[in-house]
Amino acid sequence: MSIEVTHITKCYGEQKALDDITFSVNKGEIVGFLGPNGAGKSTLMKILTTYIEATEGEAKVNGFNVQSEKMAVQKSVGYLPEHNPLYLDMYVKEYLKFNAGVYNINSSRIEEVISLTGLTPESHKKIGQLSKGYRQRVGLANALLHDPSVLILDEPTTGLDPNQLIDIRHLIKNIGKDKTVFLSTHIMQEVEAICDRVIIINKGKVVADKKLKELRDEKEQTVIVEFDYRVEDAFLLKLPKVNRVKNTHDFVYEITFSTSEDMRSHVFDFAHDNQLKILQLNQKNASLESLFRDLTTEAIPQK
Repeated sequence: MSIEVTHITKCYGEQKALDDITFSVNKGEIVGFLGPNGAGKSTLMKILTTYIEATEGEAKVNGFNVQSEKMAVQKSVGYLPEHNPLYLDMYVKEYLKFNAGVYNINSSRIEEVISLTGLTPESHKKIGQLSKGYRQRVGLANALLHDPSVLILDEPTTGLDPNQLIDIRHLIKNIGKDKTVFLSTHIMQEVEAICDRVIIINKGKVVADKKLKELRDEKEQTVIVEFDYRVEDAFLLKLPKVNRVKNTHDFVYEITFSTSEDMRSHVFDFAHDNQLKILQLNQKNASLESLFRDLTTEAIPQK
């Protein structure tokens, strides 16, 4: 097991940034860690990389405890934080050579990571002269210097333009062929393009843990309907093959069915039988985006 998180809680005073989180990541997986801003993603990553300690629970990386075996964890993890700390006045090779010295690594490894991360054409420049995309590559090259078996990447594509975004995604996907990658993001397309699995966190709790293939194969649909009058959820739950009902606002409902059959006719019949008028009736397929939205947003309270 590359990463094991067991009942991790992190408190800042009265506030719980993480609340009893448990999951594991297998060797060779690329796992996306999704959540809205403030959900606790960066906090967990700082715990896994030994920057901060959990209030309760236990975490291991490559079998090493993040609290009692910090040095062993640091040697086996490559970390790219959200705000990539770089010395802008240093040349690319100079910066990597400096960090190679910290790890006591042979300088030949510098050329390897420069080639691996596509930095070769820019490697003669000062870091301050590089675009945001190439600065991210420098951060990735630095994280890979000591050839770690686990990469932890916090928002690795934030602020990149579309071309830079695609390049970094391809780079991470390629690196993930022989390493475990755990990356945080709030961009759905990021996870769908790179990852094998997604863990969704909201308000410090894990609310979903799914393989991307399972999500794509799920025969599920959501019908969005607006009636002219409020309907109790309990009545809508009596419709055939209903999984869940959500009153999003006013008289608008999202009804999720466990079937690929178009269920709008059943909703129409329900309205007719109950003397309701339908003001809108739309269908949307299940997706990572809709799952994320369902699990991380709350219905607007009724007045």
